[in-house]
Amino acid sequence: MRTTTRLLTAALLVALPSLASAHRQWMVPNATVFSGQNNWVTVDAAASNDLFFADHQPMRLEGVKAWAPDGSEAKIENAATGRYRSVFDVKLDKPGTWKIGTYTNSVMGSFKVDGEEVRVGGRPRGPGAGGPGMQAAPGAAPQRPPVQSVDDIPANATDVKLTQMIARNEIYVTANQPSDAIFKPSGAGIEFQPITHPDELVVGEPASFRFLIDGKPAAGLKLSVVPGGKRYRNDDGAREIVTGADGVAKIDWPEPGMYWINATATDDKPTAPRATSRRMSYTTTVEVLLP
Repeated sequence: MRTTTRLLTAALLVALPSLASAHRQWMVPNATVFSGQNNWVTVDAAASNDLFFADHQPMRLEGVKAWAPDGSEAKIENAATGRYRSVFDVKLDKPGTWKIGTYTNSVMGSFKVDGEEVRVGGRPRGPGAGGPGMQAAPGAAPQRPPVQSVDDIPANATDVKLTQMIARNEIYVTANQPSDAIFKPSGAGIEFQPITHPDELVVGEPASFRFLIDGKPAAGLKLSVVPGGKRYRNDDGAREIVTGADGVAKIDWPEPGMYWINATATDDKPTAPRATSRRMSYTTTVEVLLP
C-alpha cells in the first residue's frame, strides 16, 4: 500500500508561512461576524510582505476547504486566482461558527543516488539549476526530477533526509450566534482551542487562546502576533508571545483591526514513514473590534 502522506507541492508551499518563505501567507474575510439571513463571506488569500496587502503571490485554492458549525464540509464558491491574490465566497447557511482553511501533512527532503542529490517533494524543474522551465547552462547536466512520494525513493538511495511538515491556516467566521463545536481538535500537529471566542475580540479585553500539539497543551510555544496595516507604519508591530504550561497564550489588543497570528514548532516525533524530524505551523487571522 502506498503511503497516504503525500509530498508538499510548490502550489501549496505557502501553507508553511514561517518555514518556507519570508513572505507571510494569509486569508482575510470581509467580516468575521454576520447577522440575519442569506449571509455570504468573501475571503482574500495571498502571500505578501505587508499584511494584508497583496503584492507578492496569490494563495492557491486547491486545498482550501470550509466547514459548517456542525462539522459538515461546505462549498467554496466563485473562486478566482489573479496575479497577486485569490478570492472566494462561502455561503453561511447555518447559524454558528464556521471554519475556513487549509491543512497539509507532507514530507520534504532529499536523498542521493550514485552520489547525486534528488529532492523529495516540490515541482519538477526544467533542465539545469534554474527555476521551473529554465534551460540548462551550456554543458550542464540535467537535474533529476524530484520524487513525489516516499514510496518512490529507490532501494539503493543513500543519505535519506526527510522531514514531516504539518501546517494549518484557518480563519473563523460566525453567523448570528457563536458556537464551539468547530474547534474540536484532531490530535495532529499544532491546533487552536480558544478559551476566548476568536469572533468576540475587543480592544482593551485580553483574549486567552489555548494551543495544542498532538492534542496536548503546547507549553512554551512561541507565537508571532502582527497587526495589519504595516504599509502605513514604520515597523510591522510584531509581538512574540509564549504559551504557559497549560498551552494558553494571553493576548491584548492595543488597537482595532485584523491581526495575523502564527505559531511554529519542530520536534523529532514524526508519524510519516522514514521521516526523522517534524516541522509544524499554525496560522490564523482574527478581527478585533472597538468596544
